[in-house]
Amino acid sequence: MKKKIVLLFIVSFAVLSGADAQKPDKAALAKGINFIETRTYSAEDDARILELYKNLRVADVSDGLDMVGLPGTGLVNPEIQACWVDLKDFKHVFRGIAVTVRYVPTQRPAQPAPGEDFSKWEGNFYSVYSHEAFTQVLKPGSAVVIDDVEDMDIGSIGSNNILGWYKAGATGVVTDAGARDTDEVGLEGVPLYLRKKGRGIRPGRNEIESVNRPVSIGGVLVCPGDVVVADGDGVVVVPRAVAEKVAEYASKILSGDKAGRKSLYESLGRPLDKTVK
Repeated sequence: MKKKIVLLFIVSFAVLSGADAQKPDKAALAKGINFIETRTYSAEDDARILELYKNLRVADVSDGLDMVGLPGTGLVNPEIQACWVDLKDFKHVFRGIAVTVRYVPTQRPAQPAPGEDFSKWEGNFYSVYSHEAFTQVLKPGSAVVIDDVEDMDIGSIGSNNILGWYKAGATGVVTDAGARDTDEVGLEGVPLYLRKKGRGIRPGRNEIESVNRPVSIGGVLVCPGDVVVADGDGVVVVPRAVAEKVAEYASKILSGDKAGRKSLYESLGRPLDKTVK
């Protein structure tokens, strides 16, 4: 125990010393600065991590986080739930590597200038201020995580663009705000987790602030590269630094649960489904 305390002190001191040594000057702060570094990972490493989470449920992952000493960490506010649910094939369930985007309320005029064509103004707003630059970094296995303006009625996500993200490789989408065209999204079968259903468009309401920077979703920090798991229980985010260990614990939990439920199925004469095989 003493060795652990000493080691923790040394690590903490080193981190604090390093932070002190790299303390930005006043001029840098005035221009704006990010203090949480964005890490990048290879496609191979992302695929390797996702394979570890292939069949894991939100509940298993939550327990795994407890076991690595992070109880409650990563549990997204339960108000953010699946837009649609498939209880036959579980197509609403997804696991992915976080690609983050943040939209903020705009301070720009919410309507065209006098005499300006609405369609032209709208198109310009989309392309210049409220665009989707994050689509350039989507790849197979990506989880689109959108920190948006939850207090406004904005349908930043719709049946058209979400299908485009899916085509680009996104395995699912999570937002702390709203989406529209939700009937069509359910019909398309793209996993979507949201706080509420919206109707408005983005122009005149929000604009993009950043891509692949840390964001906050439902009270949870999400960094690019984190693992996102979503199912009927909600959404959980696993910090990349502990992703392997969490998956290891969660896999053992899932195996034990399957074995126990399989025994009950058999004693009840119930046909085995895929959740116990």
